[in-house]
Amino acid sequence: MKNKQKKKDIYWRRLDNSAKIFPISAGKKYSTVFRFSVILKEQIKPEILKHAVNKALSKYEFFKVRLKDGFFWNYLEYNPKKIIIEEEKEYPCKYIEPKENNEYLFKVTYFDKKINIDIFHSLTDGNGGSMFFREIVYNYIELVHKDEFDEELRKKRKIELSIEDSYIKNYNKLAKGNSSSKKAYKLAGKKIKLGAISAIHEIINLEELKQEAKKSGATITQYLTAVLIYSIYKANYVKNKDDKPIKVCIPVNLKKYFPSNTISNFFSYITLEANMKKIKGDNFDEILDFVKKDFAKKLEQKEIEKTMSGNVKIGTNPFIRIIPLALKKPLVRLSYIEIRKYTTTTFSNIGRIGIIGKYQKYIDNFWMLIAPEPIEKIKCSACSFDNNIVFTFTSILDDCSIENEFYKFLKQKNINVKIESNGVLDVISTKTK
Repeated sequence: MKNKQKKKDIYWRRLDNSAKIFPISAGKKYSTVFRFSVILKEQIKPEILKHAVNKALSKYEFFKVRLKDGFFWNYLEYNPKKIIIEEEKEYPCKYIEPKENNEYLFKVTYFDKKINIDIFHSLTDGNGGSMFFREIVYNYIELVHKDEFDEELRKKRKIELSIEDSYIKNYNKLAKGNSSSKKAYKLAGKKIKLGAISAIHEIINLEELKQEAKKSGATITQYLTAVLIYSIYKANYVKNKDDKPIKVCIPVNLKKYFPSNTISNFFSYITLEANMKKIKGDNFDEILDFVKKDFAKKLEQKEIEKTMSGNVKIGTNPFIRIIPLALKKPLVRLSYIEIRKYTTTTFSNIGRIGIIGKYQKYIDNFWMLIAPEPIEKIKCSACSFDNNIVFTFTSILDDCSIENEFYKFLKQKNINVKIESNGVLDVISTKTK
């Protein structure tokens, strides 16, 4: 009976509360796609990679789905088609065209020693995406190096997964949502032509960064957020006559606040509003002090509950629910574009990519990337592995002055930073002091 119920869940299921909005608002300009990449120490073998992905799908079978239109909302159903594995040709985090991808909501590509997975946000969040991607990496390494891995190691990776909507399970109907009425400063500058996306990875020595953050009593996320605001101010804000606040959206993993083992989306966000009339933008210590205080206030359980519950109320609003999907789409798209005007940029720190020790020797690094948008022209992400944390800028701006300012600041603090990029823009000069 349990197996029958499981199969039924796989063949059809509702989208979680966050996932409902993404298919309606997504398109070539707003892809709502994020990427994980792993850089291995050996050339990728495509046929083995395909086998590794299929093995991962047999364990994470809730990802073997496609998106369908219902009358009121989209939904997910079982996808019987074969997965497509291709050499990387597109820019990162591009909109996943269903017909070109056998209708899967994720896309696996490779190039040289690198494996990528681009994931549409309706399928899962960064936490769930990281779990699925690690399973692919584990499988690939095991298949290439069969003699080194046994069943005991595979058993260690057994996990209990669910697809419950943890938003509905945990939200408080009485909690009032938090929102800001102030529009955000919009990054100024020419866009890169022909729809290109620049990806610049700043590979930072983790221990040196920890020590520098510790001096100021800040967490790594707080410290990097402050460096980001400082860099935006120095490289972009001061050139433009604008008094709107620099607002940074920080996604929050709700599993740290509520009990859940769902593989579906379960995240919220906080928004830091740096009013440059009150904060001296060229004074980093003042910015960091603001960031620490705002983090402390907005990451309180009650505040997180308010933000999460406010978002759930939108998805469960009876008036919105009864509008047919065909009419919802233009309304939600306009609303989504308007909402983006209340954020300057997004910074998501997924944290440490935990890998079982025996597999680590085959891996050089991990990257995480988020799709930039016409309004949020730069988005930022970070993940750590081994002794490095990689801070990534994905951008549609035709210059890298913000990235360069970020790099210069860390170097001036005697933090070791290396640069890698996809070559769309000139790589930051490592001679900068």
